[in-house]
Amino acid sequence: MRADHNGFTLLEVMVAMSILAMSLVAVFHMQSQSIAMSADARFRTTASLLAAGKMADLEGDPGAAREAQKGDFAPDYPEFAWSARVTGTGIARLMKIEVTVFYKGAEERDVYRLVLYKTSGM
Repeated sequence: MRADHNGFTLLEVMVAMSILAMSLVAVFHMQSQSIAMSADARFRTTASLLAAGKMADLEGDPGAAREAQKGDFAPDYPEFAWSARVTGTGIARLMKIEVTVFYKGAEERDVYRLVLYKTSGM
């Protein structure tokens, strides 16, 4: 007599579940990477625009102070802060303007720097 078995064996179910589990781990890992990359892109986009605006302010001010300046972008972007330095380069009439935008209290990797070399007195 031959017994006719319908259905799956325990081994087949366990193999299928392990394949499903590995697939889900890969999907969740890609999702978390996507969220992290989205946050990084948002920071870089916002920081570059804020740095360009601050650079335009400094570039338009012919009497920009040579000492370090700093502040934040409140009330519009209170989580962002900036610092700026205007220094000489050792070449006559050439100044270096450096603007740094960063998250307040964040790690070193969350920093955006914009540098401009400009002739003074023009």
